[in-house]
Amino acid sequence: MKIASFEFNLRELSGSFGNLGTFLPFTVGYFAVCGLNPAGLLVMIGLVNIVTGLFYRLPISIEPMKVIAAAAIAQQWSPSMVYAAGFSMGCIWLLFALSDIASRISKLTPAAVVRGVQVTLGILLIIQAGKMLATSWLLGAFALLAGMGLRASRRLPAAVVLVLLGIVVMATKNQLGIIQSPSFTLPPLTIFSPKEIWQTLLLAGFAQIPLTITNATIATSCLISAYWPDRTVSTRRLSLSQGLMNLFPPFFGGMPMCHGAGGLAGQYYFGARTGGTKIIEGTLQLILGLFFAASVAGLFSAFPKPVIGVMLLMVGFELIKFARDVQGRNNILSLTMTVVLSLATNMAFGFVGGILTSLILTHQRSSKKV
Repeated sequence: MKIASFEFNLRELSGSFGNLGTFLPFTVGYFAVCGLNPAGLLVMIGLVNIVTGLFYRLPISIEPMKVIAAAAIAQQWSPSMVYAAGFSMGCIWLLFALSDIASRISKLTPAAVVRGVQVTLGILLIIQAGKMLATSWLLGAFALLAGMGLRASRRLPAAVVLVLLGIVVMATKNQLGIIQSPSFTLPPLTIFSPKEIWQTLLLAGFAQIPLTITNATIATSCLISAYWPDRTVSTRRLSLSQGLMNLFPPFFGGMPMCHGAGGLAGQYYFGARTGGTKIIEGTLQLILGLFFAASVAGLFSAFPKPVIGVMLLMVGFELIKFARDVQGRNNILSLTMTVVLSLATNMAFGFVGGILTSLILTHQRSSKKV
């Protein structure tokens, strides 16, 4: 079915599952460790996905802010601290949108450095995929063959088959018995204190900003142009949407959210081409949050890790392939420096190191010409 520029078919449904690799692990941690309410988290991200699809008319991903999520789970934050962190990010990204900081940084960033950020993310996804595949190489190998073989299929899209495979595996282990009868659950009203806003900024919020600028904003904008050359989504618009998506959901149980090049690549790889993917994904999340909140945490944690690993693996290689766009010795060196420093430290240092490398090499070339 097609409505205006939106498509609703198996391919778009498959694309809506393409972000599971970055979505499931962090949400399971939020539920099990931090005690977040499943109804609030799922309903809020579902609404944000639907609004994003309608606004952009493209499958721009919505995913957890990874630095904040990792810190919250590792340090066992209370739910109110998670909500406070989301609200602080909303304020910061609205400020970035109004001041157009991300656009200014984007203009100063060489294309090779952006590609380096994408390659780094691809490598990190592949490493994480390897850890998940190690839990069952046999299931992982079968899932990989299915995913690769059905990637271009419209009748049996790869991600749909992989999700069904995961459900079948859960059924054979009698893990579907944890599903409780549907019961209507509204998101809770959640509050937090100004003290918690500042506390979470110090613990993880400030560290999240460089990753969000590089991966969720600049790299996502460039990836949209690569997939849809006739469409342009500015870093300022992405900053604005990241601000709005974190300004209101924290008061109703929403987690800190952002866009992401990895999620976009995953959804595109598995078939997403229009905003219909986001509407489908958001609708599924709304249904789970409103009617199956009591069962969600158990279902998510029981989903087979090797299947998620295969999806991460395929997305990782999808991101790495953009390195082939980089030509010339200086550009290759800038990309390499970005990747090496990012893997050795973090993406913020890699991002800065790549830019400095590009500037030094450009200066040397100019000096030789003189």
